Formats: sequence, C-alpha cells, structure tokens
Amino acid sequence: MSIPLKNDRLIRALLCQPVDVTPVWMMRQAGRYLPEYRKTREKAGNFMTLCQTPELACEVTLQPIERFELDAAILFSDILTIPDAMGLGLYFSEGEGPQFERPIRTSSDIQNLPIPDPHEALRYVVDAVQLVHQSLNGKVPLIGFSGSPWTLATYMVEGSSTKNFAKVKGLMFEQPALMHQLLSKLAQSVTTYLNAQIQAGAQTVMIFDTWGGVLTSRDYLDFSLGYMQQIVNNLTREYEGQKIPVILFTKDGSAWLIEQAGTGCDALGLDWKLPIGIARQQVGDKVALQGNMDPCILYASPERIEQEVATILKSFDAGNGHVFNLGHGIHPSIDPEKVGVFIDAVHALSQPYHEPN
Repeated sequence: MSIPLKNDRLIRALLCQPVDVTPVWMMRQAGRYLPEYRKTREKAGNFMTLCQTPELACEVTLQPIERFELDAAILFSDILTIPDAMGLGLYFSEGEGPQFERPIRTSSDIQNLPIPDPHEALRYVVDAVQLVHQSLNGKVPLIGFSGSPWTLATYMVEGSSTKNFAKVKGLMFEQPALMHQLLSKLAQSVTTYLNAQIQAGAQTVMIFDTWGGVLTSRDYLDFSLGYMQQIVNNLTREYEGQKIPVILFTKDGSAWLIEQAGTGCDALGLDWKLPIGIARQQVGDKVALQGNMDPCILYASPERIEQEVATILKSFDAGNGHVFNLGHGIHPSIDPEKVGVFIDAVHALSQPYHEPN
C-alpha cells in the first residue's frame, strides 16, 4: 500500500499543477560529493555490491534527503542493470567506467538475449525501491529510473564507454533491422523494469537517454525516441489511485523538444545548452520542464549560485510545470555546502513566481 506524501511538490509540478515554491532535486544527488556516501561505498567494498545490496542502496538514497531540503529522492542504482541481467557481465574498473565481459558482437547474441524478469534477475532493485519507499515514509516522492534503449544498446555493443560510437553506429547503419531487434527487446525490458519499480513504490519514473544526442535527427527519431515512445505507451501511469508522471531526458537533445513532448510523457529534462524560457516557448504547456543549471556553477561563490538560480527562474517565469534541476549529474568534487546554497536559493527565490494573481 502506498504511503501518502507529505511533500508532493515534485508530483504536482510534473503534472503542471500549482505549487507553493519550485521543487528541486539533482541528478546523481546520492553520490561521491557526499562524505557519508564515500563511507558507505567503502563499507560495501565495490560499486556493484553497493548497487546490489538493497540496504546499502537505500542508505545512500536517503543520505542527501537527510542532509538537504530536497523535494525528491532518486533511487541509487546504475543505468546498466538491465544489460547485466541479460547476462552481459557488467563490471567496473577503477578510472575506466562500466565494461561488459560479453558485449554484443553477432546476430545470435541479440537473438539469445532474454527479457529479464525484474522480480528475479533484478530483484535487488525492486527490494531497494520497497525499502526506500518505506523508509521515506512519505517525506518526499521516490523517483525510479532506467537508461533508454538506445543508451543501453550503446554500452552493450561497444562493450564500454566510447567517444566515437563506431561499433554501435556501424551496426545501426549496416544492419538496421538487427539494431531494431535489439532496441525492441530493450524497450520491452525497460517497460517491465519501470513498471516493477512503480509497483514497489516509485512515484515517478525517469528515462535517461544519455547518448541520444550523438545521433542525426533522422536516426534519433527512429532509433532512440521511437523506442522511448513505446515505453511511455506501456508504462503504468496510475497506481493505487495516484498518477505516476514520466520524465524523458535526452542529453544534448534540445533539437527535438517538440517531438519529445509529443510522446505523451509528462515532463522533459533539459541540459544547460538551451535557456529554459526558449524551451518553454517551444513546448508550451504540453509538458513540464525539468532543469537546467550547469553543474559547474556549483564551483562558484554562493552569490554567483544564487544569481544563476534567479536567472533560470526568471527565464521560465511564472506559472506551473517547472522542476529545478541541474542540466546533468552533479560532479564528484562539488562542495556539499554549495549544494545547500543552491537548494535553499531555489525555494526562496521561486516563491514570487507561484503567488496567486
């Protein structure tokens, strides 16, 4: 049974409903910039153990909520849990990022991929969601998430991080039908995974399309957005009488905001490349907008941080449908004190934009 929310600003803003102040959370808010996270990570021994131990994943998910006046918690996990559950053997090397023991190399590799049952191969994620939901006790909503099919496929075909996307684009251009087969399996997997998170207690879900921005417009619509559309169409949008908002975020995806808004999602995440006011002009009131401060502003003085918050609030202007966030994940070397300045500034400076006329 879901627990009623004491602070529902995030949900209301994502659904373009009135709020008292602009809600704020940060991508990667549970992470290495926090000393308490580093202690828990050390206790876990390695990143995969941290992700796959529900009690530890819950502990680090709650750490930023205990420290700051955030309006949401986001599940601590990794975007590559699905490929790992498909049997590709995810591991992390120090300083090298994620890698797979068995990357996709042949058509039979794709044909043999299972669609993981989230209650079996990804049980540790479902258990972590339940644990966080209970531990939050309605304080703020919990955001569940997944990588997008295109982003997951990128890592699965490349076998690791990449700068030129040669293998995955080579497959896409040379054997498009095979790539569509892979993406179709991933779209089904992401849908069942996110729906399992919703049933376990996630009150909104977000799809991270980290690498959609490396594609041409034609290929983005065909190989990335088309599959996010399939997921949006098949997600649980209401659970136990509560609406479940869906957020799409394509890094470097500002060229396709109108098409993204047309998927039927509730909100779009924005990077910092386009002023949020211009994005709002493009999509109107069709979707809420989440963003979009450059994370590097958090290296600046408190006064400069407050100035940037004020600039972004003014750009969006009065009205409903703004969730304040960074344009990408917070950097590990940011001072937590600066984060507190940022969050407090959003709440204090946004109040006039939400006063009734």
